[in-house]
Amino acid sequence: MRVEVAFAIGIAPPVAGLRSFRDTERHDIEARLGWPPGPGFSPRSRPDRVGVRALDIALLGIPRLLDIIANAGAAGGTLFGEPADVGKPREPENEVDDFPVMWAAPDDTARTLPWQLDPARRPKAYRTELVLTDQRLVVLGGGEDDESVPAEELWAASRDAVADIERMPYSEGGSDVRVRFTDGSWTRWRVKEPLKLVGRFRNDRLPVAEGDLTQEQRERLTALVVSPPLRVSRSIGTMLPVTEPPSLERFSDGTVMAELQVPLSSGTVWTVTRYLCPDGTDDVTKDSVR
Repeated sequence: MRVEVAFAIGIAPPVAGLRSFRDTERHDIEARLGWPPGPGFSPRSRPDRVGVRALDIALLGIPRLLDIIANAGAAGGTLFGEPADVGKPREPENEVDDFPVMWAAPDDTARTLPWQLDPARRPKAYRTELVLTDQRLVVLGGGEDDESVPAEELWAASRDAVADIERMPYSEGGSDVRVRFTDGSWTRWRVKEPLKLVGRFRNDRLPVAEGDLTQEQRERLTALVVSPPLRVSRSIGTMLPVTEPPSLERFSDGTVMAELQVPLSSGTVWTVTRYLCPDGTDDVTKDSVR
């Protein structure tokens, strides 16, 4: 599995748009990492939260956020509101009062992570990706403006060095995960498809070939490919035949997730996802596991 990854960022008012780096005594270790300078970390007092909005943080980044804080006293300022549907923090000490994305003693695995994972330090056009294999966890880096240049391996750890990967629901879009290493250190990342990453790591959901499906699942899949369950407005385009093989993953209970790439006459491609029980019927209870 290969997905974009970066250090996570806080959403609670005191730490919105911020991240910290801690040792196991909660001391700030950012200056000891030998990294390029970053924005630092200082939880905001209540007056400083005025005018800070989730959208500014998510779309415009740290520079815009700092500008908003600097002008928080201007007319029309509104109290920062947390993004909807994130629930309540599970760990207030790590999600509200502080927001560590690295928790590690000296020489722990988490301290070896590359500085390029921090969007506040790397070039604007640079991106990092996470690769999960059956042997390793790898971080790649490269310039997104030139995909012809091979990505560079920035960091790697044996899969045996990773104790667990868990989703952290209290995050923008539910996109955060925490990677726990066997030495007790951990890191908090923002990734695309966090639930899929967790499932792949725990072997709860794995890629599967069409020939390994039950007869009923294959029949249902054929019907989906021939007639995708998708309604499209004429202003957007008309559906064209599905030509790409469906992406298939099987869960530990035998349910198969099928993703179809449906092309439209407008040139866009829409994804249709269905969950097929072993008997070929649709499992609507898994709509939140993508």
